Amino acid sequence: MVIGAQFGGEGKGKLVSHLSIVDDADIVVRCGGPNSGHTVDYEGFRIGLRMVPAGFVNRRTKLMLAPGALVDPKILFAEMEKCNVDSSRLMIDRNACVVKDEYAKLELEQGLRRRVGSTASGTGVGVAKRALRDADVQLARNVDVLGPLLGDVSKELNDALDQDKKVVVEGTQGFGLSLYHTADYPYSTSRDTTAAGFLSEAGLSPRLATEIIMGVRTFPIRVEGNSGPLDEISWDQLQKMSGCPYPIFEYTTATGRTRRIGLFDMELVKRAARANRPTYLALHGADYLDYSNKGCTRYHGLSEATTKFVENLEESLSTPVAFVGTGPKNEEIIDRRRSDLIWQPQQVQTTLKA
Repeated sequence: MVIGAQFGGEGKGKLVSHLSIVDDADIVVRCGGPNSGHTVDYEGFRIGLRMVPAGFVNRRTKLMLAPGALVDPKILFAEMEKCNVDSSRLMIDRNACVVKDEYAKLELEQGLRRRVGSTASGTGVGVAKRALRDADVQLARNVDVLGPLLGDVSKELNDALDQDKKVVVEGTQGFGLSLYHTADYPYSTSRDTTAAGFLSEAGLSPRLATEIIMGVRTFPIRVEGNSGPLDEISWDQLQKMSGCPYPIFEYTTATGRTRRIGLFDMELVKRAARANRPTYLALHGADYLDYSNKGCTRYHGLSEATTKFVENLEESLSTPVAFVGTGPKNEEIIDRRRSDLIWQPQQVQTTLKA
């Protein structure tokens, strides 16, 4: 399972695509809806995905959208074409909810973007209408154009796991945006964003999760506007702090708006770790800590301040940092899982308390 610790943008798309190649995943199942974008930058091909699972880079990997997912058919088919994903590779659960065009308009009319920084993709309205059993709700099984892609995703996933196949659950957004667990309600998304929540969306038992990988940003982000509390700094400040020789900016995949960026908040990450109990951490943005880390693929090549940041994170959360992202590209990653350098829990006495 791949989840986020903060407010999204923790490199989940990059990590899922990396795992699909390196671990040769049989299936990647995506949860959530088109309000969340995952970026994949693989071998010179860069794309922001809002529907297609990030595991598409491995042509052997089967792609699925969970029963709890929200599907925008126009976005889905456009991404399938861009990523050269054949319909034989992708399955949509028959119970997934379809996001209609008018849902986004409804969110704008209700002022969601202005009030809480919503992406206004229509996802929240889709979730609400489904919960209300509204008469105009369409499930995937009711939409003719999706017919050839339909299946029972929960059954497929469980059957695959019973055969010892490798499944990656691609969570969306971050713990700090969870509808149930954020400290900043109403500045949240419309769903839960914990590992347990994503397992529920996919139709999998918690007993089946063998690894929970939690993405953590060195500098957390939120979407532009009135999107909630953040110990905010400017992108100019980050450029100076990192020593980057050129201006730094990030844009949201769903809206194309400039992201807000802030300083690291250990307490938020600790709360995320308590609720999710990750087996591994994936640190995204080592190049923001120090530009000398840009593109580094060896742990010993990181700056001293960066390795101290990693060690502090591991000791504070009693969880090893198995992945370190040193830039946006898939190739800019350090995978420590098979290294004797990886931190072992018995090295420290600190434990997470429920």
